Amino acid sequence: MYYGIIMAAVTMFAFQFLFNREYEKQCGGTLRAAAVFSLGTSLVGFAILLAMNRFRLEFTLFSFLIALAAAVNNLLYSYCSIKALGKINLSLYSVFAMLGGMTLPFIAGIAFFHEAITAGKLVCFALIAVSLFLTVEKGSGGSGKWYYAGVFVMNGMSGVYSKLFKSAPYPITGDRGYTMLIALCCVALCAAVLLIDRSGKIRLNKKAVGCISAYGALCNIANYLLLIGLDKIPASAQYPMVTGGVMAVSTIICFFTDQKPTKKNVASVALSFLGILALVLFP
Repeated sequence: MYYGIIMAAVTMFAFQFLFNREYEKQCGGTLRAAAVFSLGTSLVGFAILLAMNRFRLEFTLFSFLIALAAAVNNLLYSYCSIKALGKINLSLYSVFAMLGGMTLPFIAGIAFFHEAITAGKLVCFALIAVSLFLTVEKGSGGSGKWYYAGVFVMNGMSGVYSKLFKSAPYPITGDRGYTMLIALCCVALCAAVLLIDRSGKIRLNKKAVGCISAYGALCNIANYLLLIGLDKIPASAQYPMVTGGVMAVSTIICFFTDQKPTKKNVASVALSFLGILALVLFP
């Protein structure tokens, strides 16, 4: 059941990069554009989760503080993502994002939450790391190394905050309640940024609104599903599995688009599959 939940989240994550990049094409890479994007995606996610939670809000002080930290992290990630996507291609951006999303929770789970180091985890991590670098295309360089580092760290910290929320010995909300608190904090932070930063107007066309809506639904529901997965699957195993799964699903999607997968793409997916298999056989 829990592996099925993770795969559902993986499928949602596989699509969200495309919506993020398309939004950057439509609205640019300014801080104001990032704030509008985060505001819109948070409102969409909050509305969906509120309906799923039968229009019931939840609150504890610890959950709120972690949600606030996660919201700041999400806003910074959106800004770094939009800036990075304006300088590098999607393949290299995906490497930074997914490698960070795998590495930091992997290290945190073992170093701070006493998760076991196993052969399966180490083999899975190594194979997926290699497979990620196989996906880098030529001409993907460019300036903006701080934005790339930001994408790596902020995407990784998202998983770390989730693990901290699930593991701390304090009263907490349910998983939906926590995800809604993050969305509400994001809305408040983005509103503050938009009040302060009046550098220019952002014109939202139908395509940009569609990207915001789709990303907001996919991202918030997928993160909620990963919280459920953490009940049974340690972070040091779950997040490498998510990374490898996203690569595999993304490649499958490419078979149905004009951008057919290359031999290197297929090889990277094969390595990812072997990594996930190692994790399942030697957990």
